[in-house]
Amino acid sequence: MSEERPATDSSEEQGRATDADAWATACAEDLAAEKSRRRAEYGPQPGAAAEELKKLVDTVADKLSGLKSPLLGSLAGPAAQQVVRQVVQQAKAAVEPVIDRNPDVFDHLAAAGGELLAAYRSAVQAQERRWTARTADDLTREGPDGRRDRGEGTGPGERIDLD
Repeated sequence: MSEERPATDSSEEQGRATDADAWATACAEDLAAEKSRRRAEYGPQPGAAAEELKKLVDTVADKLSGLKSPLLGSLAGPAAQQVVRQVVQQAKAAVEPVIDRNPDVFDHLAAAGGELLAAYRSAVQAQERRWTARTADDLTREGPDGRRDRGEGTGPGERIDLD
Protein backbone atom coordinates (compact mmCIF):
# COMPACT_ATOMS: atom_id res chain seq x y z
CA MET A 1 0.00 0.00 0.00
CA SER A 2 1.55 3.22 -1.02
CA GLU A 3 1.21 6.31 1.07
CA GLU A 4 0.82 9.51 -0.79
CA ARG A 5 1.06 12.89 0.69
CA PRO A 6 -1.91 15.10 0.27
CA ALA A 7 -1.30 18.06 -1.93
CA THR A 8 -0.48 21.13 0.12
CA ASP A 9 -1.70 24.54 -0.56
CA SER A 10 0.97 27.16 -1.34
CA SER A 11 -0.53 29.45 1.31
CA GLU A 12 0.00 26.66 3.88
CA GLU A 13 3.68 26.38 2.89
CA GLN A 14 3.99 30.14 3.09
CA GLY A 15 2.51 30.10 6.60
CA ARG A 16 5.08 27.50 7.73
CA ALA A 17 7.91 29.55 6.27
CA THR A 18 6.60 32.64 8.03
CA ASP A 19 6.33 30.71 11.30
CA ALA A 20 9.91 29.48 10.95
CA ASP A 21 11.12 32.98 10.18
CA ALA A 22 9.18 34.36 13.14
CA TRP A 23 10.71 31.72 15.40
CA ALA A 24 14.23 32.48 14.16
CA THR A 25 13.64 36.21 14.54
CA ALA A 26 12.29 35.79 18.09
CA CYS A 27 15.28 33.60 19.04
CA ALA A 28 17.72 36.15 17.61
CA GLU A 29 16.00 38.96 19.51
CA ASP A 30 16.07 36.98 22.75
CA LEU A 31 19.75 36.16 22.28
CA ALA A 32 20.60 39.80 21.59
CA ALA A 33 18.66 40.91 24.68
CA GLU A 34 20.43 38.32 26.85
CA LYS A 35 23.84 39.37 25.51
CA SER A 36 23.14 43.03 26.22
CA ARG A 37 21.87 42.17 29.73
CA ARG A 38 25.05 40.18 30.46
CA ARG A 39 27.23 42.93 29.00
CA ALA A 40 25.52 45.46 31.28
CA GLU A 41 25.85 43.20 34.33
CA TYR A 42 29.34 41.74 33.83
CA GLY A 43 31.01 44.18 31.45
CA PRO A 44 32.23 43.45 27.94
CA GLN A 45 33.45 39.94 27.20
CA PRO A 46 37.15 39.59 26.41
CA GLY A 47 37.83 39.28 22.73
CA ALA A 48 39.91 36.70 20.99
CA ALA A 49 43.45 36.21 22.25
CA ALA A 50 44.85 37.90 19.15
CA GLU A 51 42.70 41.00 19.72
CA GLU A 52 43.69 41.12 23.37
CA LEU A 53 47.38 40.81 22.43
CA LYS A 54 46.99 43.70 19.98
CA LYS A 55 45.42 45.81 22.74
CA LEU A 56 48.30 44.91 25.06
CA VAL A 57 50.91 45.83 22.44
CA ASP A 58 49.16 49.15 21.78
CA THR A 59 48.92 49.97 25.48
CA VAL A 60 52.56 49.09 26.17
CA ALA A 61 53.65 51.07 23.12
CA ASP A 62 51.69 54.12 24.27
CA LYS A 63 53.14 53.88 27.80
CA LEU A 64 56.71 53.45 26.52
CA SER A 65 56.35 56.33 24.07
CA GLY A 66 55.09 58.62 26.81
CA LEU A 67 57.91 57.86 29.25
CA LYS A 68 60.28 60.65 30.10
CA SER A 69 63.93 59.66 30.43
CA PRO A 70 65.23 60.81 33.83
CA LEU A 71 68.48 58.86 33.39
CA LEU A 72 69.66 60.79 30.36
CA GLY A 73 68.90 64.23 31.71
CA SER A 74 67.40 67.20 29.96
CA LEU A 75 69.98 67.32 27.14
CA ALA A 76 69.23 63.90 25.66
CA GLY A 77 65.53 63.87 26.65
CA PRO A 78 63.84 64.68 23.32
CA ALA A 79 66.32 62.63 21.30
CA ALA A 80 65.95 59.63 23.63
CA GLN A 81 62.17 59.88 23.47
CA GLN A 82 62.32 59.91 19.68
CA VAL A 83 64.51 56.80 19.68
CA VAL A 84 62.10 55.04 22.06
CA ARG A 85 59.12 55.95 19.85
CA GLN A 86 60.95 54.66 16.77
CA VAL A 87 61.85 51.36 18.46
CA VAL A 88 58.27 50.94 19.70
CA GLN A 89 56.87 51.57 16.21
CA GLN A 90 59.27 49.03 14.70
CA ALA A 91 58.28 46.45 17.30
CA LYS A 92 54.58 47.05 16.61
CA ALA A 93 55.20 46.80 12.86
CA ALA A 94 56.90 43.42 13.40
CA VAL A 95 54.32 42.00 15.84
CA GLU A 96 51.01 43.08 14.30
CA PRO A 97 51.35 41.18 10.98
CA VAL A 98 52.17 37.99 12.89
CA ILE A 99 49.08 38.46 15.04
CA ASP A 100 46.92 39.17 11.98
CA ARG A 101 48.15 36.11 10.06
CA ASN A 102 47.86 33.66 12.98
CA PRO A 103 44.95 34.58 15.26
CA ASP A 104 44.11 30.92 15.95
CA VAL A 105 47.61 30.27 17.25
CA PHE A 106 47.11 32.80 20.00
CA ASP A 107 43.75 31.27 20.93
CA HIS A 108 45.45 27.87 21.22
CA LEU A 109 48.29 29.35 23.28
CA ALA A 110 45.80 31.00 25.63
CA ALA A 111 43.92 27.70 26.04
CA ALA A 112 47.18 25.82 26.66
CA GLY A 113 48.20 28.39 29.24
CA GLY A 114 44.88 27.94 31.01
CA GLU A 115 45.35 24.16 31.04
CA LEU A 116 48.88 24.50 32.41
CA LEU A 117 47.62 26.81 35.13
CA ALA A 118 44.87 24.32 36.06
CA ALA A 119 47.41 21.46 36.21
CA TYR A 120 49.75 23.51 38.40
CA ARG A 121 46.90 24.54 40.68
CA SER A 122 45.82 20.90 41.02
CA ALA A 123 49.35 19.78 41.89
CA VAL A 124 49.75 22.51 44.49
CA GLN A 125 46.38 21.77 46.08
CA ALA A 126 47.21 18.05 46.29
CA GLN A 127 50.54 18.82 47.95
CA GLU A 128 48.89 21.22 50.40
CA ARG A 129 46.36 18.54 51.34
CA ARG A 130 49.20 16.12 52.07
CA TRP A 131 51.01 18.72 54.18
CA THR A 132 47.97 19.63 56.22
CA ALA A 133 46.77 16.03 56.66
CA ARG A 134 49.91 14.94 58.51
CA THR A 135 49.57 14.00 62.15
CA ALA A 136 52.05 14.07 65.03
CA ASP A 137 52.78 10.38 64.39
CA ASP A 138 53.89 11.19 60.85
CA LEU A 139 56.30 13.78 62.19
CA THR A 140 57.92 11.41 64.73
CA ARG A 141 58.30 8.34 62.53
CA GLU A 142 61.69 6.70 62.09
CA GLY A 143 63.87 7.79 59.26
CA PRO A 144 65.75 5.45 56.87
CA ASP A 145 68.71 5.25 59.28
CA GLY A 146 66.51 4.06 62.19
CA ARG A 147 66.59 7.34 64.12
CA ARG A 148 63.48 9.20 65.09
CA ASP A 149 63.35 12.59 63.44
CA ARG A 150 60.76 14.93 64.89
CA GLY A 151 62.17 17.88 63.02
CA GLU A 152 63.63 19.24 66.21
CA GLY A 153 67.35 19.45 66.59
CA THR A 154 70.05 21.80 67.66
CA GLY A 155 69.44 24.18 64.80
CA PRO A 156 66.64 26.71 64.36
CA GLY A 157 65.23 25.00 61.25
CA GLU A 158 62.76 22.20 60.78
CA ARG A 159 63.13 19.15 58.58
CA ILE A 160 60.67 19.25 55.68
CA ASP A 161 59.89 16.08 53.76
CA LEU A 162 59.47 17.10 50.12
CA ASP A 163 58.02 13.90 48.70
